[in-house]
Amino acid sequence: MNPSLKLLTVLLASLEISFTYNTAANLLIVVTASIYLISHRIRWRALMWLLVVPLIPAVGLFTTIYFFGAHQLATAVALFTRMYAYVFAGAAFTLTTSPLVLAHSLEQNCHLPSKFAYGTLAAFNMLPKIKTTILTIKNAAAMRGVTLSWWSPRLYFKAILVAITWSENLAQAMISHGFVEGQPRSTYSVVRVTASDIGWTIGLLVLLQAPIVWAGLH
Repeated sequence: MNPSLKLLTVLLASLEISFTYNTAANLLIVVTASIYLISHRIRWRALMWLLVVPLIPAVGLFTTIYFFGAHQLATAVALFTRMYAYVFAGAAFTLTTSPLVLAHSLEQNCHLPSKFAYGTLAAFNMLPKIKTTILTIKNAAAMRGVTLSWWSPRLYFKAILVAITWSENLAQAMISHGFVEGQPRSTYSVVRVTASDIGWTIGLLVLLQAPIVWAGLH
């Protein structure tokens, strides 16, 4: 499925369930996302984590609404399942979409500026390096007898200074490789929007309307 349309589908579905208390719609998203993830051969351990990680905030929502709120079971269950719907919908996008293909799709299909698309991709690819840099800063401080905790402002101030240096180097590297903002660019990897992609997007969004409309009629 086209990455841009996949992202649009997830955003619209998440936005719609944000304004409704419909347990059936939430469960439909969870089941559909699970089938999509399984079809992409996502590891079972990852699926188990998707069930376990949201459990604490979901239980917290249920407890707050049912025991300390209006004591409405339907609303509490809807909020409980909504938490899982958000997590599974997000996982269906993030675990099956390559950042590089997404950047190409946003540039070619959504006509976003190349500077934005490739800048976002560069920032994403820097995340592992940022993690390593933070550990290096902590170890260097420890060698001087200074302990920098994860919530220490000094730690993140030093990391920000390093990131600023990286951004300048990245900008120079892009210019040296012929990147010019606003100029037409050729592509070595073309991301197309097919009729099947459009059909899946429309079909999934229409399918989501069924439990919402049914609840409105009853």
